This record gives sequence, C-alpha cells and structure tokens, in this order.
Amino acid sequence: MTATSVLTLAPTASAGTGGFAALGDSYSSGVGAGDTSGDCVQSPDAYGPLWDSANSPSSFDFAACSGATTSDVINSQVPTLSSSTSLVSLTVGGDDVGFSSTMETCILDGTSDCVSAVDSDESTAQSILPGNLDATIQAIKAAAPNAHIVMLDYPDFYDLSESSGCVGLSTTSRTAIDGGINLLDSLIQKAASNYSNVTFADVRTKFAGHEICDSNPWLHSTNFLDIDESYHPTAAGQQDGYLPALNAAIG
Repeated sequence: MTATSVLTLAPTASAGTGGFAALGDSYSSGVGAGDTSGDCVQSPDAYGPLWDSANSPSSFDFAACSGATTSDVINSQVPTLSSSTSLVSLTVGGDDVGFSSTMETCILDGTSDCVSAVDSDESTAQSILPGNLDATIQAIKAAAPNAHIVMLDYPDFYDLSESSGCVGLSTTSRTAIDGGINLLDSLIQKAASNYSNVTFADVRTKFAGHEICDSNPWLHSTNFLDIDESYHPTAAGQQDGYLPALNAAIG
C-alpha cells in the first residue's frame, strides 16, 4: 500500500492551516510498513506521510525515528518545530521502558522470564513515564505554541480470544504483554489529559480484530529474517489503524 492510495480521502479540518510535524519512535517512522530508508528507518506509508499526502499542509517535517525515546524527541525532533507548526503527531514511550528488549526475552526465554520482564517494564513505566511524557509535551508546546498535539498510543499485540489456536508464545505471555501495553497507553492518555490542545488518540479500537492471532493481522509477528519489523504495524495497520485514529483526533 502506498501513500498515494489515500489521496482520495477527504481532508480533515486542520488541512492547509499550517505546518505538520510527525514525531516519535518506530511506530511513527513506519518500521514494518515497507519501503523504509535512512538511519531513522522511515516509510512513506507511515501515518504521518499518509496524512501529509491527503491534506497538503503548508509544510511537513517527518522527524520520527526508530528507537527514539522521549529524550530523543526533545533533543533531536522538537527543534524542527516552529510557531508556524499547527499540528504535531506523536507516538513515544515504548523505548523509554525497553519494550523491544522485553519482546526478545519473551520470544527466546519462555513464559516465566517473559512475565518477569513485563512486570519490570511496568514498574519502570510507572516510575519514569509520567515525568518523561510531561517534559516532552512541554518541549513541544514551547517550540510550537500554536500546535494541536495528537498523542497516539500502541495497539494490543494479541487477540487473546484467539490465543488458544495461535502458535507461538503462551497465552500467559501474551496476556502479560497486552497488559503492559495497556498500562503504557493509560500513561500516555493521562499525560495528554493534563494539557489543553493535546488530544489522546487510541488506536486499539481500530486494530481490534486485526491483532496477531487474527486472520488478517495489521501487526507483524516474529520475523527472524527481519527482526526489527516484528511487532510493528504493517502498511495496512498504518493506513487503516493509525491514520483514521489521527483523523478522528483532529476532528
């Protein structure tokens, strides 16, 4: 699926009113969506470029970078913003708590180690993410005081209702992983709720029925030939999951 496939979509209300910047980590840069390039592993089929193609804002800064933490966003991505930026999209937080390393543990080391790793991530998230996300929002607001900020979260990886017939990790591991994602998402939602002109966009409802273990998943499962794309949205996940969530949040 290419970015041009969404050009027939009706522009959203914010189209053309100013600059747009897509910030964040690999879920924003488009890892897993195909045609990736550069050190930041950016895809033209990530939700940011898709929105840009459909809406033609006055400028577009695609600063999202695979592996980015909140600190990376503040130090390397926020400087691309300005007072003319009217819309900022952001997905970040997973790399702050080392969730990719946890997924490797779950794949390689079994259920007990997986659950322990997720528990550790949850403790770290509760400790550091509220402050990290708050600092990120404040930095964006300082650099782009006129911008509407949309904070998008992460989809559940697994459809637990289909887990019993799904090869791979145990249902116990999958339940723990989805629980960790839901905690992370709740912290992102809470951070967004503390500010005016910051909107939380929940992609989980968009991905429902298209998770791993479903017949038409919008997420890559474990891919040992390209391990980096594992557990990232496909092109369909970006177009039919993330993009509609962004549009709905803009209104």
